[in-house]
Amino acid sequence: MARELKIGMVSLGCAKNLVDSEVMMGSLGEAGMAFTSDPAQADVLIVNTCSFVDDAKRESIGAIEELVEARRKHGRRQKIIVAGCLSQRFADDLPELMPEVDAYIGLDQVAQVADIVKELMAKKKGERGISYVSRRSEYIPDFETPRLRLTGAHSAYVKIAEGCNHPCSFCVIPMIRGRHRSRSQADIVREVRSLVEQGCREINLISQDTTYFGMDKWEGRSPTPRSGVDSARGESLATLLRELDAIEGDFWIRLLYTHPAHWSTELMETIAGSGKVLPYVDIPLQHISDNMLSAMQRETDGAYIRNLIRAMRSTIPGLGIRTAFIVGFPGETETDFAELLAFVEEFRFERVGVFEYSREEDTRAYDIEEGMVDEETRHARWDTLMRRLAELAEERNGERIGERLRVLVDSAGMARSAWDAPEIDCNVFVDEELPVGEYADVEIVDVDGYDLVGDTI
Repeated sequence: MARELKIGMVSLGCAKNLVDSEVMMGSLGEAGMAFTSDPAQADVLIVNTCSFVDDAKRESIGAIEELVEARRKHGRRQKIIVAGCLSQRFADDLPELMPEVDAYIGLDQVAQVADIVKELMAKKKGERGISYVSRRSEYIPDFETPRLRLTGAHSAYVKIAEGCNHPCSFCVIPMIRGRHRSRSQADIVREVRSLVEQGCREINLISQDTTYFGMDKWEGRSPTPRSGVDSARGESLATLLRELDAIEGDFWIRLLYTHPAHWSTELMETIAGSGKVLPYVDIPLQHISDNMLSAMQRETDGAYIRNLIRAMRSTIPGLGIRTAFIVGFPGETETDFAELLAFVEEFRFERVGVFEYSREEDTRAYDIEEGMVDEETRHARWDTLMRRLAELAEERNGERIGERLRVLVDSAGMARSAWDAPEIDCNVFVDEELPVGEYADVEIVDVDGYDLVGDTI
């Protein structure tokens, strides 16, 4: 009888990449392969890579080189497969630059990985650098695809679409992941219902742009900022949320990766009227200066963003907003940066990430030479904004002492509130005896940096 193949998986990057890793592991497991966390025991090592910015590329390349060197040093007879965004983005270059890798697979091969592993194991010794990457990504996940979740049993990511149609000049994602492709609403509802039946307490909806869900199927669709009712034109994020809200069970629905250009009055009202959709919105704004928003090709202007945030806060009670900004984009002046500082002072977002501009080949901004912001200035602006955000967070957390919150316990002594998404946001320290994977009601009694301390009610 053939020996059971053992697979080692390294998953890098964002939650969307994690779902791809879960699909690969589901397909491998269904094919009868086993998994190991010890690279020395693996017959095949798979690295699911990220290549969004330079730091992600360096991390991915470093992980690959580490596995290749360990294999060489210890004389291991194992296959190494590089998957994900790095493979997709640099499909023509990687086999030549890193010929030690046995195979490269792209985004459309995640559900085919088991067949690829079998094919590789049958190859002659020394046959490496094989590319399975398809030129244009068209894959869409679905409920029938096997999946082995890597998150805790109480929390899951559900990818509702793939790809992106936005022309942001700093971003390479549309080139890597292709045009926006929505799953069917019925298919997503099946997946969420199944997860809830398995005891999942938190559903995190993800895609490159969750607010564009369904719009790619509309006739005469318009990608421009709008308001009003979406559902009259077909499936939309609002119609999806209403169906998910109707699923029986006690669970949270969290909305991640929204784009400001596609919010509607109906979507806000749907969130406000839901019993399960959390008052939490992840909406990367990138900047507020019209000069920068135009240069970034963000399809919105400062006035639109300010009005949108005001409308969201007035419509959705208790809303917590996570956003992200880029500093040091080419052409950013001191006046632009000062406007950004004033903007965060005025709107006091609950959760904020700040990134220094990363110049990426294959983006529209890559060839911009005029107005380049030097590294020292970029970092100084990042530091200034982060310091002020830390002060605002401390003020806000201090105001929360005495507040009563429902939290979801992630691990012994550690929980998250409605305002805190997995991995990226803050924590609430709680009694270590509280059961993991369940909700608890706590009163905030202290602050620990960005985190809160709660006593069980």
